[in-house]
Amino acid sequence: MAGADLLSGEIVFSPDDPDAAGHFNRMLREFYRQNRRPMPWRVNLSPYRVLVSEMMLQQTQVSRVTQKFPGFIAVFPDFQTLGVASLEDILRSWQGLGYNRRAKYLQAIARTVTDKWNGELPDDPAVLETLPGIGKATAGSIVTFTWNYPLVFIETNVRRVFLYHFFPGKDPVPDREIYPVIERMLDRSNPREWYYAVMDYGAFLSGRVSNPNRRSSHYAVQSPFGGSDRQVRGGIIRMLLSHGPMPREDLVRRCGTDETRSGDILSRMINEGILKDNSSIISFVEV
Repeated sequence: MAGADLLSGEIVFSPDDPDAAGHFNRMLREFYRQNRRPMPWRVNLSPYRVLVSEMMLQQTQVSRVTQKFPGFIAVFPDFQTLGVASLEDILRSWQGLGYNRRAKYLQAIARTVTDKWNGELPDDPAVLETLPGIGKATAGSIVTFTWNYPLVFIETNVRRVFLYHFFPGKDPVPDREIYPVIERMLDRSNPREWYYAVMDYGAFLSGRVSNPNRRSSHYAVQSPFGGSDRQVRGGIIRMLLSHGPMPREDLVRRCGTDETRSGDILSRMINEGILKDNSSIISFVEV
């Protein structure tokens, strides 16, 4: 079934229909056969590559991650290399992805994997959830994509597909109602490819149909980037990467926004362990 065919009329499946899984998965396989998206992290699979991609994909567009992932992996090819790198070098390769705390989380994870687990990422999602920046969905996706284990997890595109086909007109829908439907539809023989197909289909639906995710009880509109704290934080990172350590007063003044606000944001970045203040000279934390 080609993508255009799917938009010719909403196809509704009943979660209680014993034949729903067969019909849904046939539709999904046909869509995926014709519309599969090539992703650099879907080849040469390894726990490290999957972890990096999943951390990058949190709150960041796939197109941007597709551009940044190969270069990051080239500079930091494994847990050990990433763990001993300076945060400054990691953030330099991370530039353009935003939410820079994720880069620091990755560094901390790499050190834990190297020091505690001899370089081997655990395949237990409960253990992964104890690591910084990894929640239930990220832990589930890492385990599923790395080891092909049939776990149930929900991310934006998965939620979009299931709201569209199984909960038409219902509002709001909590994830707790979606989980058992995914459980019944999941292809346990190859969950990795099944999730790839669902996510690719969800990305296809985005912008082509009225956003089903608006009917999720977990839906939240992301604030505009312009003028946001995220923009100021990114500007601070760029200035330090370009100019090296700077006096706090100069850095705050050059942020291009209210100095009190810039100072508060800078203080938060210091408290988060991304930056350090040494006699009012601001720099990145060191290993």
